[in-house]
Amino acid sequence: MAKRKQSKGSRGSNKNLTEEVLAKYQQRADTTQTGSGLLYRVIEEAGGVKPGFQHTVKVHQRIKLGDGSVIDDTYRNGLPEEYAISEAIKGLQEGFQLMNVGARYEFVIPPELAWGKRGNSSSIGPNAVMIVDARLISIG
Repeated sequence: MAKRKQSKGSRGSNKNLTEEVLAKYQQRADTTQTGSGLLYRVIEEAGGVKPGFQHTVKVHQRIKLGDGSVIDDTYRNGLPEEYAISEAIKGLQEGFQLMNVGARYEFVIPPELAWGKRGNSSSIGPNAVMIVDARLISIG
C-alpha cells in the first residue's frame, strides 16, 4: 500500500490539528475573526485601494498547512501569483477584499472556507486548515 505524504493527513488527524490551530489563533490579541470564520492578522498595512470580487490580484503568498508544511511560497521563488479573486478559495476571496494594495496579511483559513471535507487531489488533505501569508502587490 502506498504511503501518503505526511502533510496531506487523514480526515480525523487534520480535523484535530485544525481545531488546535484555530484555537491558538483565536486566543491571539492581534488576530481578528470575521463572521464566516476567517481569521486574519495584519502584518503590514498600506494605503492603497481595496480590490473587489471582480478584480484580478497579483500577490506574493506562502501557503502552509496546520503542521507547518509549505504548499507554495512565491516569496521564495520570486514569481508572484496572479488570478481572479472569483477563482480563489472562499477564504482568500474574503481575505483579499479586506486588504489594500501593498498590505501584507496572514490568513488562517478553516476547511469550510478552503478545500473542505474532500481536500484537493494533490497536497491538501480533507478538513485541512490553511495558513496564508499574503502581500497584495496590485489589482487589475
